[in-house]
Amino acid sequence: MKIILIATVAMILSACNYANAETVTDVNKTVILKKPYQVEVCTDRHVSGDKSGDMLKGAIIGGLIGNNVTKNVDNGGAVGALLGGMIGHNNSKATGGTRTVCSVETRYNEERRTVYSHSVVTFNHNGRQYSLQFTK
Repeated sequence: MKIILIATVAMILSACNYANAETVTDVNKTVILKKPYQVEVCTDRHVSGDKSGDMLKGAIIGGLIGNNVTKNVDNGGAVGALLGGMIGHNNSKATGGTRTVCSVETRYNEERRTVYSHSVVTFNHNGRQYSLQFTK
């Protein structure tokens, strides 16, 4: 594609007079290069201190023990689950407050550069001015 375009410009310039070719201008553009880097960011988060997880574990363990220990007693598993839940809730060490949570984030440094975009040739032919864009 570049060869065809350059050949076309060359043919036009040779059909005209080189004296008629006024200017060939290079056009540049500004691009932004983003360079990634990683940082560790830490924030303080509120923690509720929910004890329901410990209560649920205690209820499950208490229910299993209640079913195995009291095989001939009705609702032994239910009583064990109730007692296990209460013990799990009372012995829970969950506390509310704030906790520092860290995570790795990707950020970018930006660098501006001026690079070649294309060229424009301007010339006159039969009293009219023409401009053609091409890439070197």
